[in-house]
Amino acid sequence: MATSKAGSGGLSAEERAAMKERAAEARAEARRAKGAAKAEAELNELLAKIAEMPEEDRVLAERVHGIVTAAAPRLAPKTWYGMPAYALDGKILCFFQSAAKFKSRYATFGFNDVAALDDGSFWPTSFALTAVGPAEEKAIADLVARAVR
Repeated sequence: MATSKAGSGGLSAEERAAMKERAAEARAEARRAKGAAKAEAELNELLAKIAEMPEEDRVLAERVHGIVTAAAPRLAPKTWYGMPAYALDGKILCFFQSAAKFKSRYATFGFNDVAALDDGSFWPTSFALTAVGPAEEKAIADLVARAVR
């Protein structure tokens, strides 16, 4: 079936539609690339903040980062008030606060209200953290997995 062309060298309606579709695809690809670049930049910023921490906090933060990203890969690593944090759908779900940041006795691993940790009318949202052994690793992984439901 022949398609009509508008003048010599003009495009048919089908060709114009195909070009519009390709332009939309190119815009979507650019948005995805921009999103991927933003995600990579946020991860690099988080890792840089961890690297700046004193050794005791850095070791804990590195372990927490590994646990969180393994337990809930859909969380987006980012910084929040200069601390490593992990977002769900753009909202901070959990975070690590180094002891040195506020001259505290211990580091803290905490959750914000978007975390699905509700247990009756009273439940913890922050945990003191001085070491990460197998028991702590399991507890953190379980809490994070539960929080993203």
